[in-house]
Amino acid sequence: MFTYRKRQAASAFTLSFLICWLLSCGGQQRAGSLPAGDPDKGGLRLPDGFEAVVVADDIGPARHLVVNDNGDIYVKLRKSHEEGSLVALRDTTGDGKADVIERFGIFDDIGNFHTGIAIYNGFLYFSTDLAVYRYRLMSGALLPTGEKEVVLIDDHEHGSHEHIAKPLSFDNKGNMYVPFGAPTDACQEPNRTPGVPGLDPCPNLQQHGGIWRFDADTLDQRQRDGYEYATGIRSVVAMDWNPVDEHLYVAMHGRDHLFRLWPEQFSRWQSAILPSEELMRVTDGSDFGWPYCYHDYLQSKKVLAPEYGGDGTIVGRCREFDQPLIGFPGHFAPNGLQFYRGDQFPEHYRNGAFVAFHGSTIRNPYSQGGYSVGFVPFKEHEPSGDWEVFANGFAGVDPIVNTGDAAHRPTGLAVGPDGSLYISDSNRGKIWRVMYKGDRQSFGVAERAAMEEEKRTASNIRTPHEVDDDLEQGITLAGEVIYNRYCAACHQRDGEGAAGRFPPVARSEWVTGDKRRLIDVIINGLDGSITVRDEQYNTPMPEHSFLSDEQVAHVATYVRQNFGNDASALSAEEVAKVRNAQGSTK
Repeated sequence: MFTYRKRQAASAFTLSFLICWLLSCGGQQRAGSLPAGDPDKGGLRLPDGFEAVVVADDIGPARHLVVNDNGDIYVKLRKSHEEGSLVALRDTTGDGKADVIERFGIFDDIGNFHTGIAIYNGFLYFSTDLAVYRYRLMSGALLPTGEKEVVLIDDHEHGSHEHIAKPLSFDNKGNMYVPFGAPTDACQEPNRTPGVPGLDPCPNLQQHGGIWRFDADTLDQRQRDGYEYATGIRSVVAMDWNPVDEHLYVAMHGRDHLFRLWPEQFSRWQSAILPSEELMRVTDGSDFGWPYCYHDYLQSKKVLAPEYGGDGTIVGRCREFDQPLIGFPGHFAPNGLQFYRGDQFPEHYRNGAFVAFHGSTIRNPYSQGGYSVGFVPFKEHEPSGDWEVFANGFAGVDPIVNTGDAAHRPTGLAVGPDGSLYISDSNRGKIWRVMYKGDRQSFGVAERAAMEEEKRTASNIRTPHEVDDDLEQGITLAGEVIYNRYCAACHQRDGEGAAGRFPPVARSEWVTGDKRRLIDVIINGLDGSITVRDEQYNTPMPEHSFLSDEQVAHVATYVRQNFGNDASALSAEEVAKVRNAQGSTK
């Protein structure tokens, strides 16, 4: 009896030791349970104790990603591809690198913002601009074998529009949440036009600017089959269901162009850093106030939008709307949101929220911002501190003058079964796996100090100095001044545009070709799909009818004779002829 108990105790001790060892008991992560990180951490800068390995490189412009229980990775590409718009990756050797990479999912959906992907109840759900589909996943198989099923169709007559992306989230009660983004910037008519007041009430809110809830297992649904769960939300790409408090969270893209639309009320510096990108807890019936209000993180409050009588300080009716949990700096473009549900990382990260900041395009004349992964610590369902920088170095340059200068742009986030954090890149399709190899018990402020310093020093993260960081100091050429003020926010200072969103003016037949067409586009804007340098674009260009004939001639001549273009100049008289033929003068 004594011997049996002794053996039983020894066996229990051995079992406890093994469990403790396997689960990194005592705070020391067993390095052998994870693959080796890349020597340069895949080009990233991370808190002390973290490593990163590049799982795959150059799989194509990636949006969101998800990791299955067996470690298989599924990635949604930004647009349809003849070889498939979904990518499946598997590591069969355990070195952290995907040695099996397969494309699948061939269909004809147009658009440039195919985004959402999730695994729910044995199905792989994914979205395009105008639809949500799903495949059934079979145990052990990397690729689905059955036909795709149509879950939801966006059948609005307008078709694609700005803020059309459809990320996906699922709760624990069989519901799927899908945003229907606002088709305008601030509910103006015409859209994005200087000095034009917003429509009140805003008709966009009838079917857009909110989040709808659907039954996850019902096929062939339309928006009318869903339930409007929340409103007053302009544009959402980052969204996650938090199972700890059973709430939906989103990070909203704030509005654009405060200076361009209201130059007498806002400076270019204010327009570059405001309004906030908002982290929100969304409940049934939430109303976050778009388009009537925006959040100012410098003042820590919502203020009335200028389209509705605001001047940057007036609160007014904004007191009536739901408030964000945190306001991030303007135009960081939060495109991924992931609550950390693993146990590999130190306790500091448990149940907190990682945010992938895809990066701005419209911070001109200052360095672009974002291009990093942030973190918001949570305690008892509330942020327990300010947001932190978790990963930086994606862009590979500092400052980021043009969006195209950035080597990579973080977009999607996912947590693997072992607690590793996966990050996707929308430029070339690089996938990182971030792992913790340090002592979890001793991890603290000192290990995060270097990243906290980046928040104060990195030009893509810190608040720029209004004068010292102005990239346009010394520019006097009239056409260049006008271009940088009104055009560079979208087409970029180097004229290369932003892939999938804004077409290039560099080496573009739209610029060097028909003069009358170019003048018409500058004055009246452009709506609808166009192809430039073999890539399709569908983002509306706002009108610039407020520019004088001389100003239009200056900027048209500038773009025709720069950015690799070599075409003749335009005169104010030529602009006047086009404008007069349309029945207006300036």
